[in-house]
Amino acid sequence: MTAVAAIRSPEDTARLAADTMWASDAASRGLGIEIVTVGPGTATLAMTVTEAMTNGHETAHGGFIFSLADSAFAFACNSYGVVTVAAHCAITFIHPGRRGDRLVAEAREVSRSGRSGIYDVRVSAAGVTIAEFRGHSRTIGGSFIDEKPAAVPARKS
Repeated sequence: MTAVAAIRSPEDTARLAADTMWASDAASRGLGIEIVTVGPGTATLAMTVTEAMTNGHETAHGGFIFSLADSAFAFACNSYGVVTVAAHCAITFIHPGRRGDRLVAEAREVSRSGRSGIYDVRVSAAGVTIAEFRGHSRTIGGSFIDEKPAAVPARKS
């Protein structure tokens, strides 16, 4: 760990981790996902359902809802700056999302022990729960923020 990392606050680490990941996350950017907030073990991301994201029932396709939740999970479990990946994820769809809805995915850490973590993500639209997602993470090691310069491209906020 560098001297800078040793004095960096957990909130600053989470922000730097998010900014670093965002710079390479073409999938989330391509879906129009925005980072709303990040913190240690938490992340809130948002996305507006477009016509291209609707299915044959004219509701939000579950794959897009899953992608939003998965991205929030990724930003939450990587908020410590150590490379962490998904080991298992599951989603339960509760209410349909509709074209024009602004979906908000709020991820929070439930448990983190050793190399394993569990994160819950609530996806909602205008206060209505659309889906509940649970992700199990596995830390595979190595900092992805301390070896890189602090300056990264701007992200949507």
